Amino acid sequence: MGNGVWHEVVIVLFDGMQSLDATGPLEVFAGAARAPGARYRVRTVSVGGKTVVCSSGLGLVPSMAVEEVGRVDTLVVPGGEGAHDPDALLVGVVRELAGRAARVTSVCSGAFVLARAGLLEGLRVTTHWRHCARLAAEFPGLVVEEDAVFVRSGRVWTSAGVTSGIDLALAVVEEDLGRAVALELARTLVVFLVRPGGQSQFSTQLAVQVAERVEVRQVRYLVDADPGADWSVAKMAARAGLSVRQFSRVFTAGVGCGPGRYVERVRLEWARRRLEEGSTSVEEIARGCGFGTGEALRKAFVRRLGCSPSRYRERFWSGAVEDVNGGAG
Repeated sequence: MGNGVWHEVVIVLFDGMQSLDATGPLEVFAGAARAPGARYRVRTVSVGGKTVVCSSGLGLVPSMAVEEVGRVDTLVVPGGEGAHDPDALLVGVVRELAGRAARVTSVCSGAFVLARAGLLEGLRVTTHWRHCARLAAEFPGLVVEEDAVFVRSGRVWTSAGVTSGIDLALAVVEEDLGRAVALELARTLVVFLVRPGGQSQFSTQLAVQVAERVEVRQVRYLVDADPGADWSVAKMAARAGLSVRQFSRVFTAGVGCGPGRYVERVRLEWARRRLEEGSTSVEEIARGCGFGTGEALRKAFVRRLGCSPSRYRERFWSGAVEDVNGGAG
């Protein structure tokens, strides 16, 4: 990208879109454009260059009309209410731009626009968890992955809900400019750097439903705050003031998984972050998060993430790369 040729990023704006679906990736690509050697040029476009009104009521003024667009390297299609049943004009515009693009991406329900444009047939895709079932039903030729932050299928990248557009954009930047640039951007934006390869979404606090019963919420907060404590189902039930059977039933109904599985997820997320952040031994991390032994942690990692803790650290530890400004990241 440092050969003097601009990499043209085109973000399509339309009425009823969700503003963050566009502005999230926009901030990532705009930040990447300031990195040494980067040649990103980001354009927001709409039909006729008209101001669009987002689902929140916010008005956005594009940088140019879609009719003026020339080269397209990366196309970004946001989601929102206006993407659920897109009009023929929007679908046609996206189809035409995608035909010229080296990379086509969607955020949230923007996948519906790509699907109606005939760009997703036979591909692995994702969208907001609320809309995965509908996407699969309306377009049976797609393989819809419900637990992914983003999915890459060749030149087409689709992402889950709202802020996952930032994750996708960071992964694109990582591919184009390297991990050090993407990691520095993630730090600047105060977000996690999403890993390439369509890694499963693993933020337990975001993935679970909000428990309706206060007893369940209180137990979840306790587990989140101290995952290394003894959280047997019996002890959690006692803290909630319920019988084991009743607690298991209401917890599963409110959270979407059983209490034992929830504890494992929280512990794995805690361990994952420790592995990313420093060089603490696997054994010490295992004891700190409640797995007890490194072998127990290894089995849980392999079962849930498909790799060992040591392999995960080799790939994702932030201290293993150089910072954009030089020195250890």
